[in-house]
Amino acid sequence: MAGGAYIALTGLRSRMEQLDRLAADIANVGTAGYKAERVTHVAVDRPNFNQVLESAIDVAAGPGRIDQRTGAMTTTGRELDFAIEGSGFFVIDTPGGPRYTRNGQFDRRADGVLVTADRMPVLGDDGRAIKLDEGKVTVEADGTVHAGTEVAGKLRIVDFSSYTGLVREEAGRFRATGDAVPQALPTAMVRGQSLEQSNVSLPERMVQLTEAARSFEALQRGLGVMLNDVEGRAISEFGRR
Repeated sequence: MAGGAYIALTGLRSRMEQLDRLAADIANVGTAGYKAERVTHVAVDRPNFNQVLESAIDVAAGPGRIDQRTGAMTTTGRELDFAIEGSGFFVIDTPGGPRYTRNGQFDRRADGVLVTADRMPVLGDDGRAIKLDEGKVTVEADGTVHAGTEVAGKLRIVDFSSYTGLVREEAGRFRATGDAVPQALPTAMVRGQSLEQSNVSLPERMVQLTEAARSFEALQRGLGVMLNDVEGRAISEFGRR
């Protein structure tokens, strides 16, 4: 296969990955605390090719970059909705270890533990799950949670000096790897009865989706020309001679 065909094929693959990422952003435009992802493309040399295909390269999707800009704050009036003003993440206890999220749409489990929508405990600054007594739940600006007249605990809020090691998982959560080391954020500001909205710009993502789809179609047509017309004609001419 000619080098140009390899470039077109790998370009198609990278566009498919881009379309998947854009579709995920669009699907989560209504998810509280969700962060958009920027997509890049890079050229990848293939040093092990033989002499005929020495010039062939792959076009690959570059590492995704999470847009950590704060989304708009919306007052919900719901006592178990919390939002972090500025930087920082809530810490969630999961079977796979601690996870980090900006989605403060919490709930009260039957045993009183403060949990996420998928029932994962929300951790306090003492490393234990926050347990709520009966009564109205309120939160102070420093993250101290009250249930009725009792202090239930203080939300553990952390930040990272580098976000490059954060890996996105389901439900708008992140897993810390590499250089992403969580550090306590004592200056965090928490707003009660509020949620941070997704920072996805739907019009921008729709434009990018259209551009990626058109690029995908153009690569498809180009590949079809190379494989069906050019190579087919070359084989036909070679056969006559």
